[in-house]
Amino acid sequence: MHLAGNRKPKFFYGYVVVVAAFLILVVMWGTSYSFGVFFKPLLTEFGWTRAMTSGAFSLSLILMGLLSIVTGRLNDRFGPRIVTAACGFILGLGYLLMSQISAIWQLYLFYGVIIAVGVSGGFVPLLSTVSKWFVTRRGTMTGIVVSGVGVGTMVMPPLAGWFISTYGWRTSYITIGIIALVLIVLAAQFLRRDPSQIGLAPYGENEVRQESPASEARGFSLTGAIHTSQFWIVCALYFCFGIAELIIMVHIVPHAIDLGISPIIAANILAVIGGVSIAGRIIMGITSDRIGSKLTFIISFVLMSAALSWLVVAGEVWMLFLVAVVFGFGYGGMAVLMAPIIAELFGLSSHGAILGSLEFAFTIGAAVGPLLAGHTFDITGSYQLAFLGCAILGVIGIILASLLRPISSRGGENESKRST
Repeated sequence: MHLAGNRKPKFFYGYVVVVAAFLILVVMWGTSYSFGVFFKPLLTEFGWTRAMTSGAFSLSLILMGLLSIVTGRLNDRFGPRIVTAACGFILGLGYLLMSQISAIWQLYLFYGVIIAVGVSGGFVPLLSTVSKWFVTRRGTMTGIVVSGVGVGTMVMPPLAGWFISTYGWRTSYITIGIIALVLIVLAAQFLRRDPSQIGLAPYGENEVRQESPASEARGFSLTGAIHTSQFWIVCALYFCFGIAELIIMVHIVPHAIDLGISPIIAANILAVIGGVSIAGRIIMGITSDRIGSKLTFIISFVLMSAALSWLVVAGEVWMLFLVAVVFGFGYGGMAVLMAPIIAELFGLSSHGAILGSLEFAFTIGAAVGPLLAGHTFDITGSYQLAFLGCAILGVIGIILASLLRPISSRGGENESKRST
């Protein structure tokens, strides 16, 4: 049974894929972004510097980004059910091992390596899969899926904070490990690589073909995409985004605590970022379907830059919550655009591999950011210079977004020929 443009079945299995992917990202990234909540307890118990502790998170991000290219390729070949389930098992194991650490090398091995392997099976395989299930409504569906990151950020850090204050950080890591392992492996069983596996066509495929027969007919290989300037512009854009986002996600909680704010309220600031980003992901996903990715990128970076500029002078609780609201919305918009822009510029034939490369550029920035911010604090005793640098990167992001343009059909064909 095939899905026609004007004749759709009453129930489209693509929505099951969206729900499963959403739930996996809730758990996978909600637990990942709880690292900042464990930050102070680890410093207190072991006496490590902030740069040393941040370094494990940075290593995890770099390795996760590099492995995303691999998991993207594996997803193109084997599908997300196998890839994501295996990585979910490894992720849960990594958190269980974290409960047993007693030395800095264990932090780098368990969090920096094992957890990185686990997280690499989430974002890229899932968003690439959703892009293959939807042509029209792709931005909207991607927004719903990546809002799982926001829900996870809103739920998991406060939950982790409560567990730490009640049972200690070691028991908290055991709990997180069990949750991650069980839920991710179960949810992955509902994933399917693409509609053709169950006799369907992507949602809205025939409608798009009628309007623009060559819309996604060209399919860039990874090599072909690398030979375009637009690939490098998007990579640079997400590199800047990665630096700014992860400095906030890792250091906003310890920064708030340094200002005299209680740890629970500080964790709630991170939760607000996650909560507001849910609205940002969904609204900006819908917006990108209507006005295109370029303008949506610009809007998102303007919001982020404004919030980061305000953070430089924010010294009270209400100011930090205002930063969380504005930053969360802009950050949510940036997160939702990654998979659609790859499909829009380079097609779907090597979507997972190209998306993995973009994720790697993002994670290089995300890895550098927290490490630099931690080192800056160790030297100056303040995060001000780090936050000011983030605001400047927001302006650079606006400029890069303005340079984005569609790749012509003829150019796409030429690039594809050169890459074969």
